[in-house]
Amino acid sequence: MEAHPLYKKNTGHDAASLHNWKESLVSEPYRSYLYSYPHKTAYGELEKRIELSELWSAEPAETFFLYMHIPFCGARCGFCNLFTLPDKRQSVHEQYVDALERQARQWAPYVGHKPFARFAIGGGTPTLLEPQLLERLFHIAGEAMGLDEQQASISVETSPETVTRERLRILKDHYVDRVSMGIQSFVEQEAAAIYRPQRPLEVERALDLLKSQQFPVLNLDLIYGLPGQTIESWMYSLGRALSYEPEEIFLYPLYTREHTIVKPEDIRRDGGGTDNRMMCYLAAREHLLSQGYTQYSMRRFAKADVSLAKTILPYGCQEEGMVGLGCGARSYTRNVHYASRYGVSRSATESIIADYVAAERYDRADYGFILDVPEQKRRFILKALLHREGLALGAYEERFGSRVMEDYPELHLLPDTGLAEMDAESLRLTDEGIAYSDAIGDWFISPEVRKRMEGYVLA
Repeated sequence: MEAHPLYKKNTGHDAASLHNWKESLVSEPYRSYLYSYPHKTAYGELEKRIELSELWSAEPAETFFLYMHIPFCGARCGFCNLFTLPDKRQSVHEQYVDALERQARQWAPYVGHKPFARFAIGGGTPTLLEPQLLERLFHIAGEAMGLDEQQASISVETSPETVTRERLRILKDHYVDRVSMGIQSFVEQEAAAIYRPQRPLEVERALDLLKSQQFPVLNLDLIYGLPGQTIESWMYSLGRALSYEPEEIFLYPLYTREHTIVKPEDIRRDGGGTDNRMMCYLAAREHLLSQGYTQYSMRRFAKADVSLAKTILPYGCQEEGMVGLGCGARSYTRNVHYASRYGVSRSATESIIADYVAAERYDRADYGFILDVPEQKRRFILKALLHREGLALGAYEERFGSRVMEDYPELHLLPDTGLAEMDAESLRLTDEGIAYSDAIGDWFISPEVRKRMEGYVLA
């Protein structure tokens, strides 16, 4: 969606044009999940390979974020378009971790000059790995990359069927602060509708074991808009999740994309033939706020009184200085984002992982996106605006030497339509604006990024 032409000219506007603009925005509230900018489908072959020594020597971030991607899972869920491969073979996992360690040792000289304030292991399902391989990931992070577990916030993703006492002991031994588990639904029929082989008793077993270990932060993920789901069944799942008193909970609308098993028409299989996602969101939001949770974004709700036993190094909220190890991981410097190729289909994912495992060198970036100053500005705006605290106007001016509302006068559309509020210090989404975060993020994508995303052929 283009910026409103009246704001392009920095002239006035009338009530009718504002109404029409807002209606076009909110008519498709779940058009795009923009969890990073630019989106991975905007990546492509770089005109020139960039040496990692060149990329990282001038990176201004004071601390880095270390991420490891484990692209294996037990099964592909019907909503998933992530870079994952259903494969439980230990021999495949071992070859992959061998490659990840080679990559880490090659990257360490270029990124080891600054400490890691964050460390996350995601996927896929990292805890699908056998305990000795899971242990080895922490060894690679510490021995090869120089991670100090006592000064970094550490997060690991898991799934109900892979939670065991031995694996959790490894996480505890390495001072993991946050364990995140995707449940999606406590209703067996709803889980089956998204091709997720999951039984409520298995979920409860995993949750009981997780709670017994007393990790500082337990995060649970739920999805609303599932085929056959009603508001009543959705609130049942939310209630079951809250009975375990998680410190954090993420609520995701069901997205359907190219190559996902669940199709757009499946969302309306709720008995009435309607899309009830917004109603589910509003009901859950009201209940979570009543239970003492604070909303930090459209998806994230958390308790405000969580404390960690260790002192964590600070890390910039713009998520630059991201060191991504593993096939499918993305790395962010201030002006270059890069990764391996991206695929969703089984054949494409297998091929990309095979190339990664067979590679001998990992010290050049050849696939990604180079951010010029306007794209850096859009990223800065979006990463701040889509969170509760909003965009600090002074921080933008300090970084870029210009005023955001002069650079992007179309942002006035947000407060003028009630989707945001602005004062002398910040531009923040209202409750209504947060509900339409996906549409707002999609609206503010630059024409160049949109063109590249639309031209991307997903294998």
